[in-house]
Amino acid sequence: MSEENIALYTKYRPQKFSEVLGQEQVTDVLTSALRLGNISHAYLFSGSRGTGKTSVARILANEIGTSNNDLYEIDAASNNGVDEIRRLNEAMRTLPFESKYKVYILDEVHMLSTPAFNALLKTLEEPPKHVVFILATTEPQKIPETVVSRCEAYSFKPPNRAILANLAITTAEKEGYKLESSAAELIAILGDSSFRDTHTTLQKLIRSSTDRELSIEEVEKVTGAPQTNLVNNMIESIILRKLEKGMSVISILKEKNIDIKVFLKLLLEKIRTALLLKVAPNEKNLYQNFISEDDIIFLQKLIKENKSNLNLNSKVLLNLLKVYEESLKVPMPYLPLEIFLIDFSLEKG
Repeated sequence: MSEENIALYTKYRPQKFSEVLGQEQVTDVLTSALRLGNISHAYLFSGSRGTGKTSVARILANEIGTSNNDLYEIDAASNNGVDEIRRLNEAMRTLPFESKYKVYILDEVHMLSTPAFNALLKTLEEPPKHVVFILATTEPQKIPETVVSRCEAYSFKPPNRAILANLAITTAEKEGYKLESSAAELIAILGDSSFRDTHTTLQKLIRSSTDRELSIEEVEKVTGAPQTNLVNNMIESIILRKLEKGMSVISILKEKNIDIKVFLKLLLEKIRTALLLKVAPNEKNLYQNFISEDDIIFLQKLIKENKSNLNLNSKVLLNLLKVYEESLKVPMPYLPLEIFLIDFSLEKG
């Protein structure tokens, strides 16, 4: 495979613990344990998708001296029956080819059937000395407690937006591109707390770029993310109580089939920034790294020109947080925002 066809997530996958971002609560402990020679026979890595569980599992295998010939990655989602686990139990009895340990990474281990878990449990109770298990899952609550209790468990945190935005910028630089900070912030939002999804979004942008300058407008065009003016129009409709303007924005969102989740994330960030500009205008470190300079100028002007009828407070932000949460649950995802606009426009200022 040519280098240009290699996925960025694969190309820039961390190769050692020091390169893993935002998971110090895992990597620091593992590093210390390995330094002391403490190796567990079974590990459980849990966390949402794209947080680095498999990458850390591979690094751990490498750190204990396991070669690729003695490393086995198994997708438990497609190998979830008792027969597959029984065959695995038999295979692991053989000694490693060239390493001290054979390492088995079982991805999405929560997908195993109950009989398969029972078969795995027997091996976890009396594992061969030359075998190390690394179980990875996005749904740890589905794993039997009897299995969990026999593993050294680590929880992977979703990376925050600052980490993902910086990842997008540094990766773009390595690829020879300059990424605007506001574009990186939008990519981080679209990355949805996943290193893999952030890299994937950036790759789409790079492959469609005609130059080496990557702007927020390009991100909006390539990903279908809501345009800045739509979010700004909604902000005006809320803090100036212009119901028709807000409903017009929603109509456009529906027509263009824009992801309401992404739209609300952007709206929340800008409303938060507007509130900070209102109550703490001189504390630039609270907001300047999260939205573009043009947006800050827009919000400053909006606040300055409408001081007498500005409907902007913490209650607005809290209600929008509820709209975001409710939009993820209902079959009509735009409805919570519509209800919010109607109720808010009818309140007395």
